Amino acid sequence: MPMAIVMSFAGLCLLLIIGHLLRMSIRLLRRLYLPSAVIGGLAGLLVIQASAALGRPIAPEWTAGWSKLPGFLINIVFACLFLGVSIPRLSVLWKRAGPQLAYGQVVAWGQYVVGVGLVIVLLSPLFGVNSMFGGLIPVGFEGGHGTAGGMGPVFEDLDWPEGKDLALTSATAGIISAIIVGMALINWAARRGYTVRRRDPETIPEDDAISVIPVGARPEAGRLTVRSHAIEAFSLHVAVVGVAVLLGFIMQQALVHAGTAVGNATVTKIARSFPLFPLCMIGGMVVQLLADRFDTRHLIDPGLMRRIQNSSLDFLVIAAIATIKIEVVVPALVPMLIVVTAAILWNVFCLLALARRMLPDAWFERGIAELGQSMGVTATGLLLLRVVDPDYKSPAADAFASKQLLHEPFMGGGLWTGAAIPLLATVGCWPVFLIACGAVAFWLGIVFVPRRFRRRAGEQGIS
Repeated sequence: MPMAIVMSFAGLCLLLIIGHLLRMSIRLLRRLYLPSAVIGGLAGLLVIQASAALGRPIAPEWTAGWSKLPGFLINIVFACLFLGVSIPRLSVLWKRAGPQLAYGQVVAWGQYVVGVGLVIVLLSPLFGVNSMFGGLIPVGFEGGHGTAGGMGPVFEDLDWPEGKDLALTSATAGIISAIIVGMALINWAARRGYTVRRRDPETIPEDDAISVIPVGARPEAGRLTVRSHAIEAFSLHVAVVGVAVLLGFIMQQALVHAGTAVGNATVTKIARSFPLFPLCMIGGMVVQLLADRFDTRHLIDPGLMRRIQNSSLDFLVIAAIATIKIEVVVPALVPMLIVVTAAILWNVFCLLALARRMLPDAWFERGIAELGQSMGVTATGLLLLRVVDPDYKSPAADAFASKQLLHEPFMGGGLWTGAAIPLLATVGCWPVFLIACGAVAFWLGIVFVPRRFRRRAGEQGIS
């Protein structure tokens, strides 16, 4: 067993290094801005599948525990989300990012409308897909590889283990299409004069293009907040993350007991299958609020927290992608292509038709950041924003970052993401579809109804 642990860990590290070397060496991969972890995971998937096809499968020691790793690491990723970040008042966040939040919510809820709606009207009658199939797009697109891999235990608990592989496929398609579609839209918007400023990818310095920070410009990874003879600062931060995870686990157990006490079979099943990682995020928020109140020495460093979070996400992504079961994906390829295409069209529609009407200024910069985030990850959104607004001269970056503090607790791996899949499995598509439609209408109303009243008041004042 110890040998299997060593080989498994070494295999993941080797894939991460291979992924980064491939990214540095192959221009196409750099132009796609694919993270090294995604490339390493795809390399691992290729090796594993090719070895099996040739009749010489990889020794199981090399991949021992990989399939279980995403379900564990996603708890660490979400527990770190708000640790080290002082949480401002809701009124401040709403003032800075109200329209951005409303637009992001419309995009996110609309993915449920599109995915679940397609299952109802087309995919279930023609292909007989599982009702949870409608949640694959928001889990993979809005949630990304981390959420898709972390939802694996939930899909297993709900007797649809194939959901994890399909969600990871959705996430891979999402992040690639986010870059391709996003860059095409940036070029279109620049020609039309919709952008503040555009930086041509061809002018990016080579060190920047291969994601190597020049020696003289390398920032600090974090700050040590305690003396190492007492406790290593990194160990202290890992322990803080562990406390946040523990709080999430306590909340999950309380939810299970509450669901059991209700006595309703559907409620009990939803409570038992609710994932741990959104609750770990709440646990992190609780720890941070306590730190803001009582930690006068500011022991939690945001830089170290981001290192823990991002390292966990890298290994999560590699393990999740490398263990995708191709034999599960191939039979569902046609319905997957349908929902992925529809989701891409929905995101493009939101940018071109809704963004300019919902967002107060710099609508393209704000909208392209949302497109990247809602089809890939937050980093993808910021990357596209950096291409179109390299010096952050527009208000898009601040609005986008502020919006994430209100958006992530619910969507893209938050509370609704955790509840939607169990709801689809227990109560079916129609309730979730109607909830999603209602949410889209609500957030549209948040923007357009007050604007309509102000316009009427202005007209009456003039008259």
